[in-house]
Amino acid sequence: MSNKFAIIGGDLRMVKLANHLAKDKNIVYTYGLEEAEESEELKNVENIIICNTLEQAIREAKTIIGPIPLSKDGKYLNTPFSNKKITINNLISVSRTKKIIAGNIQKDLIETAKKEKIQLIDIMEQEELAILNAIATAEGAIEVAITNTDKILHGRKVLIIGFGRIGKILSKKLEGLSCKVTCSARKQEDFAWIKSYGYESLHTNLLGKNLSQFDIIINTVPHLILDKEKLEYVKKDCLLIDLASKPGGIDFNIAKEKGIKTIWALALPGKVAPDTSAEFIKNIVVGDGAF
Repeated sequence: MSNKFAIIGGDLRMVKLANHLAKDKNIVYTYGLEEAEESEELKNVENIIICNTLEQAIREAKTIIGPIPLSKDGKYLNTPFSNKKITINNLISVSRTKKIIAGNIQKDLIETAKKEKIQLIDIMEQEELAILNAIATAEGAIEVAITNTDKILHGRKVLIIGFGRIGKILSKKLEGLSCKVTCSARKQEDFAWIKSYGYESLHTNLLGKNLSQFDIIINTVPHLILDKEKLEYVKKDCLLIDLASKPGGIDFNIAKEKGIKTIWALALPGKVAPDTSAEFIKNIVVGDGAF
């Protein structure tokens, strides 16, 4: 049975998602994707309708799929492939009685949507997608590390700050590349898991002089960890990679002043594996456990 979806804005995952949904005989209305290099392929796909206005895209759709993340500034939708400025308020105002699925949504927006009788669902709260996304993020982080160093990863001392979904998967993959992996955490449960996997461990609150031993430091925690004081101990030739969403976990200005190469690698699933990520999203949106 086919459904009608509106895909509004977003990165390359949303372009690929439109294709996947259309190939399954769903009707897909798109808006805010017109400048993607792959947007041309949307024009030639049966069941995809490229719309000129937000209202047109939403009018017939039963479910609206927004960007991941929904917004980068809390005001406008994340539309990297469009010059159109779509405010969150505008999306909500024209979507009454509809269902909106997006990612990394501010909690207060969900409450606002309820008042407008809109079901606003954060797809990144779904454990299945969060885990699958962590795989793509981990692989992307390794690509960033390889691209931005002039040495092989084999034998390099790597610190991963945070031992959540991404930290667990990334640690395993780096160990498979023969890196010497250390993980930092705060919870006793996490220390038990780190020990069970055979990695070295550090307490995140006690990071300081011990930072000087690492060749690569990867942060996964979305609040400031590597501040001015801690960056004093980081080697000049250490590569810093921040995978955390805003505000990130590294003081980027201080790192730049100290000449430490720092990469803020946001939204990696949409960059390194957009087609696979789109399949993950599609399976959750239309699968047996669909919303």
